[in-house]
Amino acid sequence: MRASKADPEAGEQPARADSDAVDEIVAQWRNQRPDLDPSPIALFGRVHRVYLRYQAVISRGFSEFGLNSASFDVLAALRRAGPPYRKTATELATGSLLSSAGVTFRLDRLEQAGLIVRQRDARDRRVVYSQLTDAGLAVIEQAITKHLEHEHRLLADLTPRERAELARLLGKLEASILAAEPSSAGNGSVPT
Repeated sequence: MRASKADPEAGEQPARADSDAVDEIVAQWRNQRPDLDPSPIALFGRVHRVYLRYQAVISRGFSEFGLNSASFDVLAALRRAGPPYRKTATELATGSLLSSAGVTFRLDRLEQAGLIVRQRDARDRRVVYSQLTDAGLAVIEQAITKHLEHEHRLLADLTPRERAELARLLGKLEASILAAEPSSAGNGSVPT
């Protein structure tokens, strides 16, 4: 049964003067299916909308440097490695959400653009490093500066305390999602 007042413990959101489309969707489900608790929509709907808006903003920023999110991620991972700014494809894949094949595709593109070079390890010829070129280092230095300016601008309406709390809660949400995923042989992957 639908409560007359919002009950945060029951997952209900209080009415807001600045309600949005997500609030409307939740209210419609409460009206049409009072037997269901649509409160997860209030969270996941907003996370999804925030992600889409965030992607639009950062994509425009990356395009200023001839990059996309994936190529930025690879260059940023190499830059974070510190001098000589290099990693293997496996190391890059492990630190990202990309497969080894996905990383290889991005590395090919970055190499063609002159932003990285590939070098074999002198001691073990089977190991191939991807390393930032001077041009790649210059691009990522400018791109990360602009990227963080955009992110700070997007967070301007949140206090430092709110930012820290939101980051903590999103980390907790991610852990909850990972714990809820069915695992395949205990490795955390979702069976297909």
